[in-house]
Amino acid sequence: MAAKSFIKRARRAAEAQKEPFWKRKTLTEMTKQEWESLCDGCGMCCVNKLEYEGTGDLAQTDTCCRLLDPKTALCKDYKNRKKIVPECIQLTPKVVAKMDWLPRTCGYRLVHLKQDLYWWHPLVSGDPNTVHEAGISARGRVIPEDQVEDISERVVDWFA
Repeated sequence: MAAKSFIKRARRAAEAQKEPFWKRKTLTEMTKQEWESLCDGCGMCCVNKLEYEGTGDLAQTDTCCRLLDPKTALCKDYKNRKKIVPECIQLTPKVVAKMDWLPRTCGYRLVHLKQDLYWWHPLVSGDPNTVHEAGISARGRVIPEDQVEDISERVVDWFA
């Protein structure tokens, strides 16, 4: 009897390993490499939002952090971003749980909510360009904040 029980447990463990890590693990259980790979490279978390006083409503702009390269939607200095832009919010499991401004399509948000990644996510598609091809990213759609006089005049609705 013990051998059958062991075999069943071993089979269940083997089946679980076939599931991708983002379906098996919580954000806090992920390795640094797994965590980083959840980023789809859309750049949307680096796009500026405005919060209206009184209501707390958010408005999306077409401006981005000065470190975001609008041509690639990637940070120009990811490793040193917090030193260069102190207000940069570094995503952690605790931050993801609290930040309702993350895009609905964000891999971190989806895993936190126990939802699956979209077909265009590089971990699913195997191609880092599918996020851009699907029109999900900020690539080619934003301008760095240091090139704009009044961000409040840059509110857009095409990110919704």
